[in-house]
Amino acid sequence: MQRGEAARVPEEAAPEPCARDVRGATIGPAYANYMLGVLVLVYVFNFLDRQIVSILAERIKHDLGVGDGEIGFLYGTAFAVFYAVFGIPLGRLADVWDRRRLIALGLGFWSVMTALSGLARSFTHLAVARVGVGIGEASASPSAFSLLSDLFPASRRATVLAIYSSGIYLGAGLGLFIGGLVVDRWDLAWAAADPPLGLRGWQVAFLVVGLPGLLLALWVATLREPVRGALDGIEAAPEPNPWREFARELRAVVPPFTLAHLIAEHAGPRAVATNVASAVLIAAGAAALSWLIGTPAQWIALGVGLYAAISWAQALALRDRPAFALILRTPTLRDANLGFSFLAFTGYGIGFWLAPFLIRVHGVSEAEVGLVLGGTSALAGWLGVTFGGVLADRWRATHADGRLRVGMVTALAPLPLALALLFTESTWLVYVLSFPLSLTTSLWIGPGASTVQDMVLPRMRASASAAYLLVITFVGLALGPYTIGRISVALGDLRLAMAFGLVANLAGAFFLWRAMRTLERDQASMLNRARELGERGL
Repeated sequence: MQRGEAARVPEEAAPEPCARDVRGATIGPAYANYMLGVLVLVYVFNFLDRQIVSILAERIKHDLGVGDGEIGFLYGTAFAVFYAVFGIPLGRLADVWDRRRLIALGLGFWSVMTALSGLARSFTHLAVARVGVGIGEASASPSAFSLLSDLFPASRRATVLAIYSSGIYLGAGLGLFIGGLVVDRWDLAWAAADPPLGLRGWQVAFLVVGLPGLLLALWVATLREPVRGALDGIEAAPEPNPWREFARELRAVVPPFTLAHLIAEHAGPRAVATNVASAVLIAAGAAALSWLIGTPAQWIALGVGLYAAISWAQALALRDRPAFALILRTPTLRDANLGFSFLAFTGYGIGFWLAPFLIRVHGVSEAEVGLVLGGTSALAGWLGVTFGGVLADRWRATHADGRLRVGMVTALAPLPLALALLFTESTWLVYVLSFPLSLTTSLWIGPGASTVQDMVLPRMRASASAAYLLVITFVGLALGPYTIGRISVALGDLRLAMAFGLVANLAGAFFLWRAMRTLERDQASMLNRARELGERGL
């Protein structure tokens, strides 16, 4: 078999089966596309509520008396750690419960917490509210990835997940536009008088983007739930006690209940000792980094997240050996997750600091940045992520590693564009270059998500997506904005700090290259590996 021939998948030669819902009714292409459109809107709100911090950063710094490191922590780590950690039990719940209801509940919760961000009067209160936003948003993507994989066949999966992921850029662009418009107009209107309830412009912006999400949550609850795995011919039996499974998974990742979970699951003294040793080493590392670098909240939060991830891995090995092997011990998936996570480091880091860079270095107002940069990132990001998905599916039709090749393009193509953007003195050239930069940095998102779906069984997809998002979020969101912020403080130069952040793309290219070497082998052996570990129904 030739390399190109190995990529041709069975469903391309046979008629594609139709999805059906849990009541047995067929879900036609029109309704599947309708559901995709609603889920894109959910993701728009997801990133609208998340990215708005970027355009509000300078006002928040002024009013709350904090620096770049704290702002990077607020946008990145405070959100990311809880988003990633709670994504694990919520991903498990998505694998065993009604995914549309889970998305609706999560959307309602994070919308409320976004609105509460607007009532914060201190940095601590704002950080707590952002933690709540992170927990709520953790419900969305694992559920959506799994839902869409049960609505559309594998041959279209990268395209569909890319279209869904275009909500990232539409939401981020809207966040910049709405945030810049609201904060400028409100603070100007109340410059000579006390504003209503003492609210500043950045607080009003949080209220404006948070409350409409409650209406969208009601809409999401009306969608139909497809049968899990039907399109792949591997239907998963319904779980009779989904909330018990959720509670079990939650206990496995939330300290200090993690030890109690291992004991309750009869893990044995060696597993308990390993868990305790991990906690001690992580605590020592967090203390050392706090002493060397400062910002102890950053390292404590990351330490808690890392310990939770290790505890979950131990629990998964006890509960579900096939899932543990496919999700955590598949070389392709491990290297692909790391490769895409370094692309996320650059995407989140540069994406977050670009608005403050324009405001600080080029002297542009928030309203202008929000209008121009928001519109540019929305359009270019939408085009890039959609094109990346289409390109990945086309390349996969002739090359097994076609989706990972799109990741390699994303790792290398943006580097000259980003350097030119950062070091030009022309504001208009920054705006011009921001379009191809946003387009090329967004190509990987659909291929990344669809690679995960292809490497595990349907019943594991939401959990595998949660694990993927955990790595993406820790490396990309928790470290990207914070690291660039800290380098900016150390060097006194945000431009140089952003340039140093681009090195992450080279690390991403290395891990994606490794994944390309093992992908065909790991895909071909997936079912056999699962059977050998006791998977039934294959």
